[in-house]
Amino acid sequence: MIIDTVIALFTRDLNKLKEEISAYKNESNLWKTDGLVSNSSGNLVLHLIGNLNHFIGAGLGNTGYIRQRDLEFSVKDVQRSQLIEQIDKTINVLEETLKNLTVKDLKKEYKYRVFKEPTTTEYFLIHLIMHLAYHLGQINYHRRLLDQ
Repeated sequence: MIIDTVIALFTRDLNKLKEEISAYKNESNLWKTDGLVSNSSGNLVLHLIGNLNHFIGAGLGNTGYIRQRDLEFSVKDVQRSQLIEQIDKTINVLEETLKNLTVKDLKKEYKYRVFKEPTTTEYFLIHLIMHLAYHLGQINYHRRLLDQ
């Protein structure tokens, strides 16, 4: 079933996210910006954690998570170990939420209107996978450019 693939992709890329932030030689560089690079890797990690906990945890799993999107980009200097712990918790939330979805659930209109037109839950989950992959690539590039 597609939900198994969705869980596998989220888990794969969130584990890769942990590898990326662990690969920084200097932990403080997680929070570095430079010129046109306006978002630090640390802030992108916080953004991904907030995004997934909001749209999947709260939106589909009724976890009660309250997103504070502005803090995702303004909080600084969270320890790497805390980021990894938050990623692990996010993986657990995703697995627990997504494993309970049925094919019928995936075909329903997604609860939140994010785009101009309504989307199915299945469509929106695929969008979220791509959003994670997009920022994961940015973090990889950030590390290679700014972790000197």
